[in-house]
Amino acid sequence: MWIELNINNKKQRVNLNAPIDISIPLKSGVDNPIAWYVKPPKIEAEQLDDWIGAVSEGASVNFNKITFNPHAHGTHTECVGHISQKKINIQDCLKTFFFNAELITIAPKKIELDLQITKKQLQEYEEELLACEALIIRTIPNKDTKQTQEYNNTNWAYLSEDAAKYLVEVGINHLLIDLPSVDKEKDNGLLLAHKAFWQYPNNTRLNSTITELIYVPDSITDGTYLLNIQIASFVNDASPCKPILYNLED
Repeated sequence: MWIELNINNKKQRVNLNAPIDISIPLKSGVDNPIAWYVKPPKIEAEQLDDWIGAVSEGASVNFNKITFNPHAHGTHTECVGHISQKKINIQDCLKTFFFNAELITIAPKKIELDLQITKKQLQEYEEELLACEALIIRTIPNKDTKQTQEYNNTNWAYLSEDAAKYLVEVGINHLLIDLPSVDKEKDNGLLLAHKAFWQYPNNTRLNSTITELIYVPDSITDGTYLLNIQIASFVNDASPCKPILYNLED
């Protein structure tokens, strides 16, 4: 199935039968990316008295319950409700689901004891960023262990405050990254990149989102894509999500 789009006054075609999934599937147990010091997710049969919701245990159906934290257990999209005193949910912030997106690959820069994605690095892509609504950042090295890594106490790479402010300046409304957070793991609650990207609390960008813990294989080339962000209908500041890319063709 093909559709034709007008993007930045240019007609382009998209094959909807060729999606590129950059989410990490949620599994039961430790075989997931895990952050924020919580236990692994669980997917297990519901038990009601003597009845166990598993066909292998004699039930007529499989009837599983799932216990997880969207921020800690895989690909998720979050809104400013993640850091606001007022309850704001992702359903009220993400109201459209297709975006013109740019995929870039960056090696975070060593600054003292940290690894940072800097404003200067992002400025190298300014022409591309000005032409899109969403930015997807793939960090290198890009080992496939990102799909199962335990990030606790690793001091992961993060986005500098100036870099986050720059993304706002060039008009990026949706940021996707393959790290557990756009902020430093232990920053004493400053959350500088989150606050800068959402311009919280003084000029809050309610319709902007951050998607974390994606995985973009090396086989996917940098460039411009059509992005579809699919979320579950949770009334919460964040939802597990399935970001999908589509190649754009003239």
